[in-house]
Amino acid sequence: MGCWLPLPFNSNALVRGSAFVLHGVVIDPDAVVVGAGPNGLVAAITLAQAGQRVLVVEAADRPGGGTRSMELMRPGVTHDICSAIHPLGLGSPALRNLPLERHGLRWIHPDVPLVHALDRGRSASLHRSVAETAAGLGEDAAAYRRLFDPLMRSGLDLTDGLLAPLTVPPEHPVALARYGLVGVGSARGLAGRRFSSDAAQGLFGGLAAHSVLSLRAPATAGYGLMLGMLGHLVGWPMAEGGSQAIADALVSLLVSLGGTVECGRRIASLDELPPTRAVLLDLTPRQVLAIAGERVPARYRRALQRFRYGPGVCKVDWVLDAPIPWADPDCSRSATVHLGGALEEVVAAEGEVQKGRHPERPFVLLVQPTLFDRTRAPEGTHTAWAYCHVPHGSTLDVSGRIEAQVERFAPGFREVIADRHVMLPAAMEAHDANYVGGDIGGGVADLRQFIARPTFGLHPWRTPIDGVWLCSSSTPPGAGVHGMCGLLAANDVLAVRR
Repeated sequence: MGCWLPLPFNSNALVRGSAFVLHGVVIDPDAVVVGAGPNGLVAAITLAQAGQRVLVVEAADRPGGGTRSMELMRPGVTHDICSAIHPLGLGSPALRNLPLERHGLRWIHPDVPLVHALDRGRSASLHRSVAETAAGLGEDAAAYRRLFDPLMRSGLDLTDGLLAPLTVPPEHPVALARYGLVGVGSARGLAGRRFSSDAAQGLFGGLAAHSVLSLRAPATAGYGLMLGMLGHLVGWPMAEGGSQAIADALVSLLVSLGGTVECGRRIASLDELPPTRAVLLDLTPRQVLAIAGERVPARYRRALQRFRYGPGVCKVDWVLDAPIPWADPDCSRSATVHLGGALEEVVAAEGEVQKGRHPERPFVLLVQPTLFDRTRAPEGTHTAWAYCHVPHGSTLDVSGRIEAQVERFAPGFREVIADRHVMLPAAMEAHDANYVGGDIGGGVADLRQFIARPTFGLHPWRTPIDGVWLCSSSTPPGAGVHGMCGLLAANDVLAVRR
């Protein structure tokens, strides 16, 4: 079997009896995966490694979902459409245990995993070393070490435990209990209690803001701890050539195992799929309801209809004539720069979004890949992208506010912009249907929906529809390019079918 990209389905494939004919090749799959994002591809690989014949069907003209890269504005200039920095690419057991380097994936580590820009030409840096990070935080050095050193002693056992399915008792209970004692509270509360400087507080607040929640909400401290730990354990790397390289390596591995990927075919109904023993949907609840139709039992339908989607994003990609002229040169040492200033400003900005408003000074997440990966643009050209959180489904273009935040920490930034491309929530959803209302996380990830994602139970990947599982970021452990949702769903399929 092989991989066809793109492939108009109707002219090349049909169901013939119990088999599926694609490009003249008869495919009789044991499992079909709908959606070729990282979770769908990891699910397919897991099943293929177990000897299953797997077909992956993808609506877009190339695989990848949130890890697709494109030439948005100029030939030869590559932009990551959504995800660009991948600590979980090395931190997740679902991905780090796959031989993706043998299939062309190369990780690039910037000098520093993360920098948080501050006013007056200052910044706070998260280094691979806890000690080096602490040393840059002045009066908060000891407090930072007291926070992270105990967690770091558990290493990847802790992060693996946080990504693992719910079990009783849990794996690594001592490490998880230590993490839970500090992570269950709010990021605002933890940063305010533990730190006194704007550097340490801002750095932690920026980490926690990846939760896309109010930083006063429970468990947001846990997000900051998790991302900080990953920075120390494995770094915040990028894929050489763009995030598409992750998807391409996953597809290459799947094909080597006998799997097939068909792109350019949107599934409107489960009835369009070939007969198979298992269907795995890398889709959020809204799409599941649309394609499963009357097969969805009433009780489960109501549960999926109650699933909540979160804020969207407004994203800007730039082609630049020169690197960003940061006021603090340390901001050029990392591919990832958080722009939000002091903690209270980050808290206020994210709080405004939760209230359905657009902050004048949004918290901005910025990536500058060509400082470290020259394969993405010709010599003399640089790229950067940035996004901020906006209310769900927002139609307001806040790219000007994003650029104002960059200019605030990098005077002269606007002068190096050669071209720009803006994506509002509707454009993000058009790019990937899982980004409902611009929500790139597959649904709100607060404490309630962390426990019941999308429904409560020890096997949330299973549906009451015979032979149908969910494997998207709307299932545990949630958002991120980690593949764990796919791995756990596929393992559940194999457990049921033994």
